[in-house]
Amino acid sequence: MSQRNRDGKQSARERIRRARERERSSERRVRGVKMAGVSVVILAAAAAVGIVAANNGDSSSDATNAEPITVGPSDAPATLTVYEDFRCPACGQFEDNFRTTINELTDAGKLRVEYHLVSIIDGNVGGDGSKRAANAAACARDEDRFPQYHDVLFEHQPAEQDDAFADTSHLINLAKDVEGLASDAFRSCVQDGTHDDWVSDSNAAFLNSKYNATPTILLNGESVYGDSANPLTPDSLRDRVNDLADA
Repeated sequence: MSQRNRDGKQSARERIRRARERERSSERRVRGVKMAGVSVVILAAAAAVGIVAANNGDSSSDATNAEPITVGPSDAPATLTVYEDFRCPACGQFEDNFRTTINELTDAGKLRVEYHLVSIIDGNVGGDGSKRAANAAACARDEDRFPQYHDVLFEHQPAEQDDAFADTSHLINLAKDVEGLASDAFRSCVQDGTHDDWVSDSNAAFLNSKYNATPTILLNGESVYGDSANPLTPDSLRDRVNDLADA
């Protein structure tokens, strides 16, 4: 066999090997790519209608492996379940639109919010910012400052491709905007990644659930944020929670 034939066969085998590796990599990332595509479509639609819609998936979920961070009284008549990523632009728009109403309803004792923090953007576009920010938010929970710090993170959300939240010093510096949070305990928690395992569990539970986009919003277990014909608004959320409180 000539050297050229041997080289040609080796080259062909190498191409086949590389193609198989790309195929396996594609299979591993298919779920993340699907969610990234949904987020892009959602954000584009939001620009047209002025409000973000996530998915209108099934109202049941398997995302129960990691306990959520909760805000509001345990006996509130309404529970809002929120799946979100601190790097997700659609999540940022949801928070901008609904933050005041949600805080008002939790302060009034009418609403309990369960936050499931995920890190799908890290997997989709690379980086660690989603995971680092979620860990920092859990550290703020330890200091009884989660709602305030959660809002600060979204108020300072970088562009999706900008992994600014991967810088723990930046996350620590943002804590200065929350009274009583910039402590040694918080700083150590953020730098050490104390809650990294919890973030990973929360993200894995979401990926294994029936939902495929962030934000996913449920009110007393019912998906309420995916109907483009009847989109959720701050006023309609307030009305629905008040109806549950009055029932």
